[in-house]
Amino acid sequence: QVQLVESGGGSVLAGRSLRLSCEASRLPTGNFCMAWFRQAPGKEREAVAGIDTDGRPSYAESAKGRFNISQENANIMYLQMNSLIPEDTATYYCAGRQGWLCGENGRPRPQSHYRYWGQGTQVTVSS
Repeated sequence: QVQLVESGGGSVLAGRSLRLSCEASRLPTGNFCMAWFRQAPGKEREAVAGIDTDGRPSYAESAKGRFNISQENANIMYLQMNSLIPEDTATYYCAGRQGWLCGENGRPRPQSHYRYWGQGTQVTVSS
């Protein structure tokens, strides 16, 4: 069974940066792409960014220009978050799916497309 483990969350002041990491293990054979989602208290889980297996990124509007998704290798993915604002406060989840596309028309695919999920890492941004 695929395992996804997030790390790097924390509490920061507005304007600061954080880098989240997701480490995947027990990957299946074939293409496997990953994405970041987040869920704030009382809100639905939303896509933040995705990365196709060829490295092409996709971003939600809220992440464009501030966040950067990257992949070190097939097993490790990052989300660099800059200029954080209180509205970024949420639990951030790593998600994965078999296939090479995690983006569609420049946006990350919605959560229904992902079979595998991490446990999440908390990000709190205070003003």
